[in-house]
Formats: sequence, C-alpha cells, structure tokens
Amino acid sequence: MKTERTIQHLIPAPLVSMGELRVRQPLPSESLPYLDPFVLLHHSHSFLREHEDPRRAGVDPHPHRGFSPVTFVFKGGVRHRDSRGNDRSVYEGGTQWMNAGMGIMHSERPLSDELEIIQMWVNTPMAHKKDQPTYHPLLKEETPSFVSDDGKVTVNVVSGNLLGLKGPIPTFSPVNSATLFLKTGGKIYLPLPASHNAFLYLLDGKLRVGEQTEVKPRYMVVPENDGEGITLEALEDTRVLLMSGEPIGEKIVAQGPFVLNSEIEVMEAYRDYRMGKMGILIED
Repeated sequence: MKTERTIQHLIPAPLVSMGELRVRQPLPSESLPYLDPFVLLHHSHSFLREHEDPRRAGVDPHPHRGFSPVTFVFKGGVRHRDSRGNDRSVYEGGTQWMNAGMGIMHSERPLSDELEIIQMWVNTPMAHKKDQPTYHPLLKEETPSFVSDDGKVTVNVVSGNLLGLKGPIPTFSPVNSATLFLKTGGKIYLPLPASHNAFLYLLDGKLRVGEQTEVKPRYMVVPENDGEGITLEALEDTRVLLMSGEPIGEKIVAQGPFVLNSEIEVMEAYRDYRMGKMGILIED
C-alpha cells in the first residue's frame, strides 16, 4: 500500500506590491522562509488598464543572477526578451524557464488584455551560478500530458519525471514541475521522490489532499517528507501548480533580483549590473 505524505504547512498567499503590480506570495513567508530549492512564488492575475500600452505594461528590463526565474502561463500570453538576444512569446499552457547564471537582463510584457501567471524562483547549485545564461521556452503543444481514464484529471509535465512522463526542460538539480487541471470529482495519486521537498499551489477551486485536509484557493500546501506521494481529490474544478525538488543544501542570500551564496556575492552582482556586465536590453 502506498504511503501518504502528511501536511506540514498550509500557507495563505497574501497580496503584496511589486512596483505597480499586485501579486500573491506564499513563499517566502514567516512560516516558510525557504523551501530548498524553491525560493519564491508569485501568482499574478492582471488586466490591462484602459488605453494602457502593452509594450510598456508588465515588467521592465531588469537583471537576475544565480537562479532560474520560471514563468508558468495560465491565461493570456507573455513576450520575453533578454540581453542574450532571445525574443519569444509563450501563451496559455506554456512555460518559460530561464537560467540566469552569471547574469542576464530580461523583460516580460503581456500579449493579452488578461494575463495570469505564476513565477517561480528555483535556486541553482553554487557550481552552476556562474554558467552562461540559457533560455528555454516550452509551448503547450510541446508539453507532455497525462489524462485520467475518466477525463477529470490532466497533468502537464514541464520538467523532471512524473507519472511516467519526462518534462522537456533541463534543470541543474532534480526538479519535477507540472500544472494540474482537475474537474469536480477527479482524483489522482501523485508519487513523489522520498528525498524531494514538494509543494502544491491552488490557483482556484478546492481540493482534498490526503484523506482529510481540505485546501482553499490561493493556498500553498507543503507536505512532510514522510511518504511516497499524495492523493488529490477535486471538490471543485481546480487548477494547481505542483513542484518537487532535491534540496541543494547550500546557504542562500536572496536579495533584490539575485540569489547567491553570500552577501559579498550580492554586492558584486549589483556592481556588475551597474557596470553593464549582465548585458543591455533595449526594447523597440
């Protein structure tokens, strides 16, 4: 008999301000400052204001170093441009996974009046923090998908291995990531590697996790590492982000747009950014 992981944390996602944007942030939080290798989760659901120019909406050019900013697109579309010459658009059901490495500038602009995304920051092991940056766009039709026999559960695997499917996006440490869509009454058991830290984030709907725990929308569920997996049952139509990852086990300093291993490295990152060493991004 497969053993269920018990629930360690149920974390709400309060609204926080990111410049003009308002996003929901369950991680980091007071109850969970870091879930190795997952640094930050932002859930954003935004609409263009009347007469707003989409070319100036979204997120202006800014730097990153030392981790992977990952964007899961749930509604609408995003145009990504960066200082390495990448210029790609990803729409609903797609993902963009950028390894910032030694440093990169990028912008994200909406391609639709309504945009709903989750941005995750995934830590990079120290040995790869100075690698050359890379960018991996993944379209919906390129994403491997599992559908339950009754058609009530769909699991789209972006990275790692889940339910016999391999996600196309490469990662520096083992990270499984998937988007789940459950219709009311849909039920599924998800195996999780014993050593992985894991979480679920509900965008909407309602789930029963395990035998008893009911989870409301805009909550993060963090199970203990004490079982082989978790069972999900949809009490309402529900959209979910699931991620699990092997802990890297290194100290991090997350400050501003950088995730590094020491305060000195963060200071160096700000210096290098000001000197233009992370490249230049000029938008048309």
